[in-house]
Amino acid sequence: MKKLFVVLSVLVVLSLALTACGPKPTPTPVATEPPVVVTEAPTVAPTEPPAPAFKVGQVTDLGGIDDKSFNASAWKGAEDAIADMGIEAKYLESQQQSDYAKNIQQYLDEKTDLIITVGFLLGVDTAKFAQANPDQKFAIVDYTYPDCWLGANVGVECGTDQDLPNVRGLAFQTDQAAFLAGYLAAGMTQTGKVATYGGLSIPTVTIFMKGFEAGVKYYNQQKGANVEVLGWNTATGKGTFANNFESTDDGRRLAESFMQESADIILPVAGQVGLGSAAVCKETGSCKVIGVDADWVETAPEYKEVVLTSVLKKIDVAVYKTIQDAVDGKFTGGTVTYTIADGGVDIAPFHDFDAVVTAEMKAELEAIKAALIDGSLTVDGVLAQ
Repeated sequence: MKKLFVVLSVLVVLSLALTACGPKPTPTPVATEPPVVVTEAPTVAPTEPPAPAFKVGQVTDLGGIDDKSFNASAWKGAEDAIADMGIEAKYLESQQQSDYAKNIQQYLDEKTDLIITVGFLLGVDTAKFAQANPDQKFAIVDYTYPDCWLGANVGVECGTDQDLPNVRGLAFQTDQAAFLAGYLAAGMTQTGKVATYGGLSIPTVTIFMKGFEAGVKYYNQQKGANVEVLGWNTATGKGTFANNFESTDDGRRLAESFMQESADIILPVAGQVGLGSAAVCKETGSCKVIGVDADWVETAPEYKEVVLTSVLKKIDVAVYKTIQDAVDGKFTGGTVTYTIADGGVDIAPFHDFDAVVTAEMKAELEAIKAALIDGSLTVDGVLAQ
């Protein structure tokens, strides 16, 4: 019995040993999910809302934005600022003088940063609003403060007898550039008579006429000539005026009248009115014009064949610089006067007449310009002789 048990035990051990040495079964693969990679979103710093654009508003005088003169030139300065500085700018046209206050008030309601008024006639309204709104920045073209005289009715006849620290007056010594134009006209006339007229009898108009007369007088003194100026006399303060800045029909009428008196070169200081004179000169071939404020060959090229030159008043540059100062936080009130020395006033190139204007005349004009800059020659000094 013991032997049988031993035998059976040996067989069991052998069986287990054979099983252990045999091939292992292949494990059944178990499907697993791919690992999930968790990434954190990048931290984004909160951004400040963009600063609102600097806002500029221009109020035109009665000539309108397309006057080919001071309103258009001022707007060009604003357009250049839009392109270079990214500001916002717009204009409101004044159809009548009662629009001045309304247009200024609209800009105040719109929280406009800088309000630019254009022209002498806006002087009183600009002063009123500037005094009532001392934190509002203003600039005015062709006007300065204080503007009152002894006995004037403040707020009616003039704006203020005080300095206005929130208003920058942009002034131009256009009599210097007009002096050059007068000398040129005296040297170019074929009839011995030249003429000028204004839109309104206001200082920013008559300053051109005064300079023109002085230039002609200086030519006569230097050359022993006797060229006559029609339309203005500084000694008497009397002259010819269209009494507006819009009617080209009045410009035609005045040019025809001067031509009947034999004038063959005309300086119209009257905005769009002057284009009527240019049209007559072009149609008849009997006269030439001298433009004002901007280069008329550029702003009114349809008349380039009769534009001898233009008396430049670089309003666009003055407006641009004022906007730039306001944007940069450097705005100051008071008066900024642009002169022939800093290039703020000058005469335009002769364009189609460049070959006609002699080298001698060009040299004389350069000499006169230098003398005006160094002060050895002045408009008032010539007129006083």
